[in-house]
Amino acid sequence: MKKYTFTLFILLSSFMIISAQNNDALIKEGVKSDSLFWVAYNKCNVNEMMRFIPNDVEFYHDKGGITKGGSDLKITFQKNLCGNENFRLRREAIDTTVRVFPMKKDNKLYGLIISGDHYFYINETGKKEFRDGLAKFTDLWTLENGEWKMSRVLSYDHGPAPYLNERKEIKLNPGSTKIYHGKYNSIKNGVITIEPKDSVLHLVAGGKTMIIYPETQNKFFMKEKDLVFEFIKEKNKVTKMKVYENGNLIEENQAIE
Repeated sequence: MKKYTFTLFILLSSFMIISAQNNDALIKEGVKSDSLFWVAYNKCNVNEMMRFIPNDVEFYHDKGGITKGGSDLKITFQKNLCGNENFRLRREAIDTTVRVFPMKKDNKLYGLIISGDHYFYINETGKKEFRDGLAKFTDLWTLENGEWKMSRVLSYDHGPAPYLNERKEIKLNPGSTKIYHGKYNSIKNGVITIEPKDSVLHLVAGGKTMIIYPETQNKFFMKEKDLVFEFIKEKNKVTKMKVYENGNLIEENQAIE
């Protein structure tokens, strides 16, 4: 009897080990499928994306509503995400937030929940890429006939991505900033006034005052937003102020005599 019990214990232990190993392998395959889907997403390869989407998919978006069915979701990808060849989104998961939860029944793996936060970057033809949005995601991947499918998708809490300033402020001789003092004509904001104060500049527009900090002798930046102001000189006189947002030129403000 003891020998039988011991043999049964060994068999059960072996089964549990094999089952755990199989589950681990399947989890790795599921995570890989998730990665491949997002690679296709960033390349706007709709056909490759649809390889991971089942016919009964349900997609819930806090801004765009509900989309049910693979064919409707494919149309959404084609018209919205990939409808303009001069405009593309790039999605980037924030690794420190991503979590994977195995879903089992009777110790048999049937699905994965992958959740976390992700950034969205905007790419427009002729412009520099910039980070624009932040959102949360919860995706249910299920095993269907041995293949992983993204069967339920929740995309929510969309908002602007927080700006992380990476520019370094330098110290200027306070007297060297006097040349930028004056008024500049802005099409968007009317008259902009620049007032030097120590080694920084105070920018006054629309009744609001902002501090801009020197990055170089003639380039200043905001710490709260990706805005850069470049002062252009001709014959030792400042003639205009260029404004860059997310690395792209958005305005040229002429100095007012």
